Amino acid sequence: MQIWAGLGNPEPRYALNRHNIGFMVIDAIAEVEGLPKPAKKHKGWVTEARIGGEKIILLKPATFMNESGQSIRAAMDFYKLTPQDVTVFYDELDLAPFKVKVKQGGGAAGHNGIRSTIKHIGEDFRRIRIGIGHPGSKERVTGHVLGNYHKSEFDDLSDLLGAVASEAHWLAEGDNVRFMGDVAMRMQDG
Repeated sequence: MQIWAGLGNPEPRYALNRHNIGFMVIDAIAEVEGLPKPAKKHKGWVTEARIGGEKIILLKPATFMNESGQSIRAAMDFYKLTPQDVTVFYDELDLAPFKVKVKQGGGAAGHNGIRSTIKHIGEDFRRIRIGIGHPGSKERVTGHVLGNYHKSEFDDLSDLLGAVASEAHWLAEGDNVRFMGDVAMRMQDG
């Protein structure tokens, strides 16, 4: 069993923020898998799925970004899982827009949702970093991260969400390299 947590902020006004790409990914996976509406538990919204032969708990923390780790910890404790069973999807400033990289462990790199997750479960979880690009200057970071995707980006965003959801079975099977390669190929073809 694995927990896949997408990071974001729960209020509707944040729905299209770059910072909410983790929520968008979880929703896209649920849609591709034809899953029922999530249940409210573990301080978030939870849906169970079978992906790539594995039982996956899809989690969207309802705690706001800065406290995401509380929800992930609650789910981990309930299912008696370890940090190695957790995958977190989130936005990454230092990656080009719509690029996807997988990494195991590491620091927070200034991301408050990852900082909270590390605080509550430690560093040894898998991260799916989804590029949102850097706005160029430090002063513009907050507005960029908390800004909505532009209409001109919607096609690329849709392609990315579809690619990640369609290739998620590789993550379930533990093949991070194949996942990244297949997502990148789908994005080139799109």
